[in-house]
Amino acid sequence: MLTKFETKSNRVKGLSFHPKRPWILASLHSGVIQLWDYRMGTLIDKFDEHDGPVRGVHFHHSQPLFVSGGDDYKIKVWNYKLHRCLFTLLDYSVHLPRNAD
Repeated sequence: MLTKFETKSNRVKGLSFHPKRPWILASLHSGVIQLWDYRMGTLIDKFDEHDGPVRGVHFHHSQPLFVSGGDDYKIKVWNYKLHRCLFTLLDYSVHLPRNAD
C-alpha cells in the first residue's frame, strides 16, 4: 500500500507511528504538527503552538499523548484527545563539555 500525503509545508522534519491505530504524526518545518490516518489518507487534526520548525514527535505507547520538540527550544507534551498542550518545558538545550586538548 502506497499513500501520498499532501501538506503546505515544504519539509517534514519528523514522523511517529501510533502503536495501535493507523495514525502517523508529522512534524513540519512550518511549525505545525499534523495527525494523519494513513489508511484513509486523511488529515485528522493539526497542532500549532511551536514558534518555528518542529524537529521531532513521538507517540506515548499507551496514553493519548505525544511529545514534540522544536527550534523554539521547547518540548511540549500534548493530549491528542483533548487537542491541547498539557505543558511545555522551556529552553531545553544540551551543553556538552569541551575536551581539554
